[in-house]
Formats: sequence, structure tokens, C-alpha cells
Amino acid sequence: MLHSIPLTSLRHAVVVAEVLNFRHAANVLGVTQSSVSTRIKRLEDALGILLFERRHRGVRLTDAGRRFVSEVCVGIEQLDHAVRTAGAISHCVEGHISIGLQSPLVGGFLADLRRRLRTSYPTIEQVIIEGRSSETIALVRDGKLDVAFVVGAVQAPDCHTRQLWSEPMVIALPADHGLADRKSLAWLDLADETFLIRHGGTGPQVFDHVVRRVSECYQSPRIRRCDVGRDTLMGMVAAGDGITLTTEATTHIPFPGIVFRAIADEAEPARFSAVWSPHNRSPTLKNLLDLATEMGRSA
Repeated sequence: MLHSIPLTSLRHAVVVAEVLNFRHAANVLGVTQSSVSTRIKRLEDALGILLFERRHRGVRLTDAGRRFVSEVCVGIEQLDHAVRTAGAISHCVEGHISIGLQSPLVGGFLADLRRRLRTSYPTIEQVIIEGRSSETIALVRDGKLDVAFVVGAVQAPDCHTRQLWSEPMVIALPADHGLADRKSLAWLDLADETFLIRHGGTGPQVFDHVVRRVSECYQSPRIRRCDVGRDTLMGMVAAGDGITLTTEATTHIPFPGIVFRAIADEAEPARFSAVWSPHNRSPTLKNLLDLATEMGRSA
């Protein structure tokens, strides 16, 4: 039966075709000459064709044998490539990892994490998808994302989660704002301000935090929801439309017309966690989480 032909017999046939001698082929393969001869005979019987013409000082390929060995060589090369590729992926030498984020990548923990992963595994492709935490976690559940990095409390009992790092919260003000000349502010200083908050990204978490802090100052928060990206939001702050609450990582990017100020009485940092499926056995994911955990401990 053709489907039961051993791969070893095919490799023997390829080597014999290269050296045109059973004894030399046996030396190359590290087996006995009789073993090579027996395997080739069984292969020919299974195929029902003569691959080699036996001669006193060696063998010669038949026309059918020449065509057969040529096709077998292509197949073996493809098989070897498949084995090497699978091995490379299993050892994180090649492959990709898909990462979900709530906000655009800036300096800070995530940027450093991605650089370290690229340095350790330069051929691993990093695919980045941005969205709300509920959206990225749903993609993790569906197997469309390997991991999601989210801020705040995580409601995903069917997933694994791990808090990795935290960042202080800061206020972004127009550079010509009346409070811009102060090194730090208090929530009471900000209670009368208009807060610009995005619908997407970390917007829902920012909204809840601003409402809580301003209410603690016995004020009614003035909030303007904006369906814009981060850069546009910062442009609106620079133009004087309002202020916004963000995290320290945002301060790594220079936004013209904006200053960032610490909040002296804000003791609660923004906490970031990784979310991934318990069914995901990707070695690349494991290495990413190990790197992130090591960085989090160092921080």
C-alpha cells in the first residue's frame, strides 16, 4: 500500500540516487548495505516500478526512477521545512503574538515590554489591536487575541488575569491655563473645570474616576464626552476646550501647548492588568507574561 511506505525508504532512495551505489549510500546513511538494498527492493515492489537498474559497479536510475526521486526530493524538502517551522514556533523563534490595548502605545511599561520582547525574539511579529477593555477581552475569549492589557478592575472570571504595573495619574492642562504655573494640584483645584473624556480607550475608567473624585469635593462634575482619538483630545485640551485626566506614560510624548501636572491628593494609581485565555498554550504568550512579570517586580 502506497500510504504505508516508510519515509526512511524514501530517504534511502534519494541517497542512492545521489551516489548511484548501494554500498556508498549505506556509508552515508550509517546502515548496512543489505538494509539499503532491502528497503529499495520493498519500495519498488510497493510502487510496482523499477527505480534502479542494478549494475556490477553500482546502479543507474530508470526514467521512472528519475522522475520519482525528483518529486520525492521536493516533498522531503517541504516536510523538512514544515518540521523546522513547527519547531521554531514551539521554541518562540518564529511566529506572532496578538496584543490588545485600550490606548495608543506611548512610552512607559508597555513600550519597554514590547522592546524587550523584540530584543529577545526578533522574528516574533507583534500584532497590535486597540479598543475598549470589553472589546479586547471579548477577542481574547474568541481566540482572536493572545492577551489584552487593560486598566482598572477586570470582570472576566473565565480568563486568567495578572496585575502587572501601575502608573500615577496626572492632569493635562493648556499651557496658558491659570493653574499651569503650579507644580502640583489638588482635586479641589480641579472641581470646577470641564473634563474632556474619550468614549473609547480608557475613557470609561477615566469617567468613573473623575465623577468619584469631584463628587468627593461636594461638586457636580462637568464632563464633556468626546468620540475622538487621544491625539485629537490633546489638541482640544491645548485649544482650551477643557482639561483631561491621564496617566504618567502619556507625559513621555510632547504635546504642543500642553503641560502635565501631578495631583497631590491622588493616592490611587491607575492599575494595569494582563488578561488571557486559560486555553491559550502559546509559548510566546508565556514568555511575554514572564517578561512582563519580571518587569513589574523590578518596577
